Amino acid sequence: MTKLIVKLMKKVILFGAFALLTLASCKKDWTCTCTSSIGGSESRTISDMTKSDAKVDCDSGDASALGVTVDCELQ
Repeated sequence: MTKLIVKLMKKVILFGAFALLTLASCKKDWTCTCTSSIGGSESRTISDMTKSDAKVDCDSGDASALGVTVDCELQ
């Protein structure tokens, strides 16, 4: 009886880990919003990327020049 429960628990844990990894690496659309220090903001869609790749792409819009800064955040 105990061996059966242990075997079942191993399968549940393996399935859960697989499901978590599958969902975590899911590619989808993201919104990147860039805000300027002099006012105003702009949003754009980043398509078919994982969250980490979309964050890198969005953060590439951060800039600072002549006292004006632009800060981009992934939504």
